[in-house]
Amino acid sequence: MSDADTLSKPSVSRWRNAFELISSMRFAVSLLTIICVASVAGTVLQQNQALPNYIDQFGPFWAGFFELLSLYQVYNAWWFLLIMAFLVVSTGICVLRNAPFMLRDSMSFRDHVREGSWRSFPHRADTTADMTPDAAAQRAGMWLRKRGFRVRIKQNGESMLVAAKSGTGNRLGYIFAHVAIVVICIGGLFDSELPIRMQIWLGGKQPVYENLKLSEVPSSGRLSVNNPGYRASALIPEGVRTNSAVVMAGEGALVQPLPFSILLKDFKVDYYATGMPSDFASDVVVTDSETGESFERTIRVNEPLQYKGVTVYQSSFDDGGSAVTVTGYGLDGASSEPFKLSGTVGSTVQVDNAGGEGRHVALRFSALRPINVEDLTDAGAAAPKAFGEHVAAVTGSAAREGKQFQNVGPSVEYQLTDASGQATDFHNYMLPVMLDGASVFLLGTRPNPSESFRYLRIPADDANSMNEFLLLRRALADPALRGEAARRFAARNTAMGASTQVAEQAARAIEDSALRALDVFNEGGLVGITEFLESNVPKEELPRAAEVVIRLLGGTMGDLRILTRERAGMAPLTGETPEQMARDDNWLRLSLAALSDLTVYPAPVAFMLSDFTHVEASIFQMSRSPGKYAVYFGCLLLVLGVFSMFYVRERRLWVWLRPEGEGTRALMAMTAQRRTLDFNRDFEQLSEQFGRLFRKRGDH
Repeated sequence: MSDADTLSKPSVSRWRNAFELISSMRFAVSLLTIICVASVAGTVLQQNQALPNYIDQFGPFWAGFFELLSLYQVYNAWWFLLIMAFLVVSTGICVLRNAPFMLRDSMSFRDHVREGSWRSFPHRADTTADMTPDAAAQRAGMWLRKRGFRVRIKQNGESMLVAAKSGTGNRLGYIFAHVAIVVICIGGLFDSELPIRMQIWLGGKQPVYENLKLSEVPSSGRLSVNNPGYRASALIPEGVRTNSAVVMAGEGALVQPLPFSILLKDFKVDYYATGMPSDFASDVVVTDSETGESFERTIRVNEPLQYKGVTVYQSSFDDGGSAVTVTGYGLDGASSEPFKLSGTVGSTVQVDNAGGEGRHVALRFSALRPINVEDLTDAGAAAPKAFGEHVAAVTGSAAREGKQFQNVGPSVEYQLTDASGQATDFHNYMLPVMLDGASVFLLGTRPNPSESFRYLRIPADDANSMNEFLLLRRALADPALRGEAARRFAARNTAMGASTQVAEQAARAIEDSALRALDVFNEGGLVGITEFLESNVPKEELPRAAEVVIRLLGGTMGDLRILTRERAGMAPLTGETPEQMARDDNWLRLSLAALSDLTVYPAPVAFMLSDFTHVEASIFQMSRSPGKYAVYFGCLLLVLGVFSMFYVRERRLWVWLRPEGEGTRALMAMTAQRRTLDFNRDFEQLSEQFGRLFRKRGDH
């Protein structure tokens, strides 16, 4: 033996062992276990969300760890696809190795079994027959055929062997089940991102990461119209036609041309009383790119369009570029006049001085909501809030449970981005909303999309506008008007009957206190007053001092409101009835809360929706899934396989017949893959019948 032969033996052995491992059942079961665990993770963990959402949910460390494992898109992760490929190879080899043996065994009657092995069978019986072995064999064969067995009779010299089998299709169940796994996995691979990734890895395709128009995408970012499988999406506004869709590839995207074009004629949506969509549908015109033929179709949820191998699903709907006009109102007390801006949803405009004097920001119109159905049950039953109790309005998904739903009108969402790139979202309602018994404008804000909007309540005046509140805000920012309001308050609260000198000193003290309260409130709101008291008042005197300051502030702000209305030429507050007095007090209370919250409001300007032209857009999911037919066929095979394995019982029976004296000795043995209670019962019945089979009529 040469050295080369000696060295080659371990190498061949290692390859043989690796082949045996890959084709073994334990390897396939291990892969299936990993796939099941990954599927559980993909079911529990919401897929394809923005990374900041996962960071807020799990924290930076675990969010990064899960991203490293691709758990956010587990079904298209490289390791998941690789495991499926190995499972196909492993199960395929297993089927190729064992299927021929199983088929041969299921077709075989095993008529080579000798009489000497009879005693090794746990289930056996014997009897005698007063007839020749040949006649006994014919009678046994007829008996077994009536019992549903297939029979073969074989002669061995003077002896006879009757070999019978039933339910050998059970072996086909194993083959069908294993082939089903292979077929389903192949279908799943065809319908996964693997074909797209193969084109990126081997076909020179490059995803586009910039925000380009479809016409600007280079050929390397476009797939073939004959691409065998993909899942794409398209947003089509009303009146717009498109013949392309977008396929997401990681952080980038590829353009998928369609073999037809779609024109969205009309989009229709119906709503429940809760404001949730109950049904939405798209009336489209489909035009074949080759023949130019067109037809109309309505695409609904669960009623997709299927044409030329592409299935178009009604997925959702969005804004299609609605035209909006907003009015900017200064909230910082500056004397600037309101101004208007126009644009479309998704567009960005530059705003001067919106981030402060001399600073510019970019305003992006994020969304337009023509209707907002809110649950306002018990909204007016809450007790009036004391000064300083800032409770955000309950709207949207945070609305209380109940049955009193109300459309509170349109709203606009926009985003302000300053020069440093810091972006803040805003959501403002166009019309005032009745909350806690008062009509208020809701101005929502949030620092990032992962948080909910928090709403500032600005009370509406008698004309259902914010004008009086804005005038009060400007007056509070004016030192001269603050001083005049403090003097009026001091004059109203100076004790009557005191000497002139005492009265002047008291008035001066009250005026100074009122002016200090207004100054602190103007700079820092109620939080500023709290900090001022904590810094200048002993701890044990804080509750009493806070009560005095709040009363002082409320009275002074009341005088400031009266002064503001006088300067604006508005009618005086008469307070003729208790209801009117309560309404005026409530308006002032809400104004104080709103003015306090303005000190932490992230923008000095609020943009309120003043006009809009709504344009709907339909979101379609488009898929070409050649693997689904393989999956359907695999599921059929799996059902047949499982049914065969569990409900088809394989049984084999042998009868040996040999001459003995003037008659025949008959031996019977029976076996099955699973010796269940049913099998034992069947054998007892067969054994009893076998004992009487060869008796003559009249024998007992």
